[in-house]
Amino acid sequence: MTVQTAAGFTAGPQPTVFIVNVIHAHPGRQDEAFRLIQEVVRYVAERKPGFLWSNLAKSDDGETVVNIEAIADAGKVDEFFSDPAFVEKFRALDAVSTSEFHTYRVGDLILPGAVFAAG
Repeated sequence: MTVQTAAGFTAGPQPTVFIVNVIHAHPGRQDEAFRLIQEVVRYVAERKPGFLWSNLAKSDDGETVVNIEAIADAGKVDEFFSDPAFVEKFRALDAVSTSEFHTYRVGDLILPGAVFAAG
Protein backbone atom coordinates (compact mmCIF):
# COMPACT_ATOMS: atom_id res chain seq x y z
CA MET A 1 0.00 0.00 0.00
CA THR A 2 1.39 3.41 -0.98
CA VAL A 3 0.78 6.34 1.33
CA GLN A 4 0.48 9.80 -0.24
CA THR A 5 1.83 12.77 1.70
CA ALA A 6 1.49 16.50 1.23
CA ALA A 7 5.23 17.08 1.65
CA GLY A 8 7.25 17.78 -1.47
CA PHE A 9 9.54 20.18 -3.28
CA THR A 10 8.83 22.58 -6.12
CA ALA A 11 11.08 24.50 -8.49
CA GLY A 12 10.16 27.90 -7.08
CA PRO A 13 9.48 29.47 -3.72
CA GLN A 14 6.04 28.70 -2.33
CA PRO A 15 4.16 30.64 0.33
CA THR A 16 5.68 28.56 3.12
CA VAL A 17 6.46 29.59 6.65
CA PHE A 18 9.11 27.82 8.71
CA ILE A 19 9.05 27.67 12.46
CA VAL A 20 12.56 26.93 13.71
CA ASN A 21 12.93 25.77 17.33
CA VAL A 22 16.46 25.55 18.70
CA ILE A 23 16.41 23.55 21.90
CA HIS A 24 19.40 23.54 24.25
CA ALA A 25 19.04 20.46 26.46
CA HIS A 26 20.30 20.48 30.01
CA PRO A 27 23.36 18.20 30.44
CA GLY A 28 22.46 14.56 29.77
CA ARG A 29 18.88 15.43 28.72
CA GLN A 30 19.15 15.59 24.90
CA ASP A 31 17.24 12.34 24.28
CA GLU A 32 14.48 13.45 26.64
CA ALA A 33 14.28 16.88 24.99
CA PHE A 34 14.03 15.16 21.59
CA ARG A 35 11.19 12.92 22.79
CA LEU A 36 9.33 15.89 24.29
CA ILE A 37 9.59 18.07 21.17
CA GLN A 38 8.31 15.07 19.18
CA GLU A 39 5.22 15.09 21.40
CA VAL A 40 4.77 18.85 20.94
CA VAL A 41 5.11 18.64 17.15
CA ARG A 42 2.81 15.62 16.83
CA TYR A 43 0.20 17.49 18.86
CA VAL A 44 0.48 20.49 16.52
CA ALA A 45 0.46 18.27 13.40
CA GLU A 46 -2.87 16.77 14.45
CA ARG A 47 -4.49 20.15 15.12
CA LYS A 48 -2.92 22.90 12.98
CA PRO A 49 -4.54 23.42 9.58
CA GLY A 50 -1.79 23.99 7.04
CA PHE A 51 0.83 21.91 8.88
CA LEU A 52 3.09 20.52 6.13
CA TRP A 53 5.96 18.69 7.84
CA SER A 54 8.57 18.83 10.55
CA ASN A 55 12.21 17.79 10.55
CA LEU A 56 13.48 16.96 14.05
CA ALA A 57 17.19 16.43 14.57
CA LYS A 58 19.66 15.89 17.39
CA SER A 59 23.05 17.54 17.15
CA ASP A 60 26.19 15.43 17.40
CA ASP A 61 27.22 17.75 20.26
CA GLY A 62 24.86 15.86 22.61
CA GLU A 63 23.22 19.11 23.72
CA THR A 64 21.08 20.59 20.96
CA VAL A 65 17.83 19.56 19.26
CA VAL A 66 16.27 21.41 16.35
CA ASN A 67 12.75 21.41 14.96
CA ILE A 68 12.33 22.85 11.48
CA GLU A 69 8.61 22.89 10.85
CA ALA A 70 6.91 23.93 7.61
CA ILE A 71 3.41 25.35 7.62
CA ALA A 72 1.37 26.92 4.84
CA ASP A 73 0.73 30.10 6.84
CA ALA A 74 1.73 31.36 10.27
CA GLY A 75 -1.93 32.16 10.85
CA LYS A 76 -2.73 31.76 14.51
CA VAL A 77 0.42 30.00 15.76
CA ASP A 78 0.20 31.98 19.00
CA GLU A 79 -3.17 30.36 19.74
CA PHE A 80 -1.35 27.19 20.75
CA PHE A 81 0.09 28.99 23.76
CA SER A 82 -3.46 29.41 25.06
CA ASP A 83 -4.18 25.66 24.64
CA PRO A 84 -3.68 24.04 28.10
CA ALA A 85 -2.57 20.66 26.68
CA PHE A 86 0.00 22.34 24.41
CA VAL A 87 1.27 24.51 27.27
CA GLU A 88 1.65 21.42 29.48
CA LYS A 89 3.72 19.67 26.79
CA PHE A 90 5.87 22.76 26.32
CA ARG A 91 6.41 23.09 30.09
CA ALA A 92 7.70 19.51 30.17
CA LEU A 93 10.19 20.48 27.46
CA ASP A 94 11.16 23.62 29.40
CA ALA A 95 11.97 21.42 32.42
CA VAL A 96 14.81 19.70 30.51
CA SER A 97 15.97 22.50 28.21
CA THR A 98 15.90 26.11 27.18
CA SER A 99 14.60 26.96 23.75
CA GLU A 100 13.90 29.71 21.31
CA PHE A 101 11.88 29.80 18.15
CA HIS A 102 11.70 32.08 15.17
CA THR A 103 9.36 32.34 12.20
CA TYR A 104 10.77 32.57 8.66
CA ARG A 105 9.05 33.10 5.30
CA VAL A 106 10.54 31.55 2.16
CA GLY A 107 12.14 34.17 -0.08
CA ASP A 108 14.11 31.95 -2.46
CA LEU A 109 14.64 28.28 -3.25
CA ILE A 110 18.01 27.21 -4.58
CA LEU A 111 18.40 23.73 -6.05
CA PRO A 112 21.56 21.86 -7.05
CA GLY A 113 22.77 22.49 -10.58
CA ALA A 114 20.71 25.65 -11.00
CA VAL A 115 22.12 28.35 -13.28
CA PHE A 116 21.76 31.87 -11.91
CA ALA A 117 21.78 35.09 -13.88
CA ALA A 118 23.96 37.89 -12.55
CA GLY A 119 21.82 40.68 -11.30
